[in-house]
Amino acid sequence: MGAQWKSKGKALVADAKGRIFGKLAKEIMVAARAGADPAGNSRLRLVLEQARKVSMPKETLERAIKKGAGLTGEAVHFEHVMYEGFAPHRVAVLVECLTDNLNRTAPEMRVLFRKGQLGTAGSVSWDFDHVGMIVAEPATPDADPELAAIEAGAQDFEQREAEEDGDAASTLFITDATDLDLVSRALPAQGFTVLSAKLGYKPKNPIDPASLSAAELEEVEAFLAAIDAHDDVQNMYVGLAG
Repeated sequence: MGAQWKSKGKALVADAKGRIFGKLAKEIMVAARAGADPAGNSRLRLVLEQARKVSMPKETLERAIKKGAGLTGEAVHFEHVMYEGFAPHRVAVLVECLTDNLNRTAPEMRVLFRKGQLGTAGSVSWDFDHVGMIVAEPATPDADPELAAIEAGAQDFEQREAEEDGDAASTLFITDATDLDLVSRALPAQGFTVLSAKLGYKPKNPIDPASLSAAELEEVEAFLAAIDAHDDVQNMYVGLAG
């Protein structure tokens, strides 16, 4: 499904990992505003689990918590802003940013959207559902994603193919936005290891990539890659199926 779009290609792994750490550090700082103790801060706990899954350095992780919680004496202010519009060939896109300088981010987003179309607030988001997204992999050979979804309280699930040779296939569990933490806590008892858990957007009417020519799809992917590379972009949700 057109969930969170990710860059592809092994040659980009090192650079992509650095961007992931940077994005997670921002998420941690924002979540830590509500408290530095993950036991009493579910948002922080979920982000920390995601950071550990990608082997984020402990020093970087702890520094982000302290900075966000105001324990370092540094003032941290990130503004959350969503940009809506279309990639080439009318593919809907939601771009979620965390920025410390909106006057820098806004014009840069306008430039990036020149090959597509930047819309106004609500012009695209109406065609997406705000949901919880949990990516998990089976911890036991007999783990059943359908049964796990029912027992854990997920709304739906989608099987995902392994991205790298040797990786296990994972399952995307879709939850109500308010049930994200509850379902992520329940899945381990159903035989699944949670890899990431976050709120996101699921397209209601995704475009089938097969309806685009190879050249058109390449154009869309190049557009998305350019936006994803921007330092202020946290997440991107795309109206493509699969």
